[in-house]
Amino acid sequence: MIGTESLGVRGLSCMVYAGSRRYLIDPGVALGYVRSGLLPHPCQVAVGDAVRDRIIQAFSEATDIVVSHYHGDHVPLADANPYQLPLARVPVRKEVPVWAKGPSGLSSLSLGRRQDLLGRGGWNMVPAEGESRHNLSFSRSVPHGSTLSRIGDVMMTCIRDGDESFVHASDIQMLNRESVEQILEWKPDLVIASGPPLYLDRIAGEDRRAAWKNALDIAGRVGVLILDHHLLRSREGFRWLERLSAEAGGNVVSGSEFMGRAPCMMEAEREDLYERIPVPPGWHEAYARGDAGFHEFVDADTAMMVKRARNQEPVGISSYV
Repeated sequence: MIGTESLGVRGLSCMVYAGSRRYLIDPGVALGYVRSGLLPHPCQVAVGDAVRDRIIQAFSEATDIVVSHYHGDHVPLADANPYQLPLARVPVRKEVPVWAKGPSGLSSLSLGRRQDLLGRGGWNMVPAEGESRHNLSFSRSVPHGSTLSRIGDVMMTCIRDGDESFVHASDIQMLNRESVEQILEWKPDLVIASGPPLYLDRIAGEDRRAAWKNALDIAGRVGVLILDHHLLRSREGFRWLERLSAEAGGNVVSGSEFMGRAPCMMEAEREDLYERIPVPPGWHEAYARGDAGFHEFVDADTAMMVKRARNQEPVGISSYV
């Protein structure tokens, strides 16, 4: 795992190794621009900076890149804000295939970002939806969340290594049964997926019950289910994950738990960070101009998170247990 909410940032990025291949999946990062009326705390910015550097390093290590969709926490952006990954900082390697979500089911904004990767980024984009090649299989477009979602579709990825397989289910949020059925059809040993965004008021009642059932169904048929991303933007999400794992028998974990680390709940605890380490007015504007840094705000706990973020390890399908 490289960057996700339990590791201090928004995203679902990871490097997966299978045989001699290194698959960099969803190489983007964000921090949640405003939560509770607050911009990212400098401690969170410090962790985000380390994750951004690790993703850039991963571009140089990868034999393949996979892009599930074109939201700013999943891909580099030509117009990145100060807390995302600028496309200009990403090394271009034309020999590296980019297995990418196609144009169907995308918003105009996402279509423009896809074109940026092709044109300004010079990426070697390979249409992947519904395709199976060698040890790779890709889903057709599935909803970003529920079938009523208006923010575009995503693509899921299955990578096989011998008799074992891994699925990156991106932003399905456990809210769409069609997506779950595709995952189960692949019969994976390890799954990484977004859980439901419980911090949003619209996720209630039927959606919560559906997400719970779908997650339990997957957990009952895989070795390990990693649920993170949208789910872990709130303390409630962490509690939901703990209850789900207990009912499933203990094989549902966060990304940080999978990595053997304590959760880095920086977005969920943004208000607490501001109370504990105050931020002077104008700091964010100065940081965006390059006139301010975050080092003076970094305490011992954050320093350890930054160190770990710079050394995130790949996920090996054959060694996930």
